Amino acid sequence: MSKRKRNNFRELNVWKKSRSNNPRIYKLMEKLPEEEKYGIISQAKRASVSIMTNISEGAGRRTDKDFVNFLGFAHGSSTEVENLLIASMDLGYITPDDFKEHEVYLHEIQKMLNGLMNTLE
Repeated sequence: MSKRKRNNFRELNVWKKSRSNNPRIYKLMEKLPEEEKYGIISQAKRASVSIMTNISEGAGRRTDKDFVNFLGFAHGSSTEVENLLIASMDLGYITPDDFKEHEVYLHEIQKMLNGLMNTLE
């Protein structure tokens, strides 16, 4: 990957995918009860934003090693969101269909992150 393309994070497909995922997670969190405002809702929103934030921050770093490190953070945030959706489903806040729809999307992001990390390593 050229350094020019890498530094323009907006051109990265994985960033675009994580960007489009963010409002989806925010909308899904509207289904949760008010009592989760400072719990699952807040944590899921922060983790969702963290995916795209870590991709963009890593893209701006000077070395591929640093970039890979931040892509790893993004991957961790994506699995955090996935775990919070599992917890939400287990608590009856979202349906299994809601979970499956978002799980597929998160797994696509995770695969893209893994692929980009493998390319850079």
